[in-house]
Amino acid sequence: MNTFVWVLQVLLALVFLLTGVLKLVQPREKLREQMRWVDGFSQEAIRGIGAAEVAGALGLVLPGWLDVLTWLTPLAAAGLVLVMIGAIATHLRLKEWPMVAGNAVLAVLALVVAWARFGSYPL
Repeated sequence: MNTFVWVLQVLLALVFLLTGVLKLVQPREKLREQMRWVDGFSQEAIRGIGAAEVAGALGLVLPGWLDVLTWLTPLAAAGLVLVMIGAIATHLRLKEWPMVAGNAVLAVLALVVAWARFGSYPL
């Protein structure tokens, strides 16, 4: 089970690192081409979301790999669940059903990591 949770952590970290960096480095106008939801947010808010995703991605893997502050991993996973709840709400408002489904899957996977690392399978 520990290996399964590690695989989830690495996969989630890759997804959130890539999407977070994209939101951090691309201007809102460029992101608008792929992400309709950015029209409802300022550039600063979009960068804040990106920073939260990058921080969450790093928090999923670095504490375990470095064996330092391992209690941060379940908190990072829980934080990413909250980010995905916000994403789900935004995409529901825009009626972007495929995005809602994708965000729900990411939220459930992050919830599994949080549950496992808070509970029976700590790092």
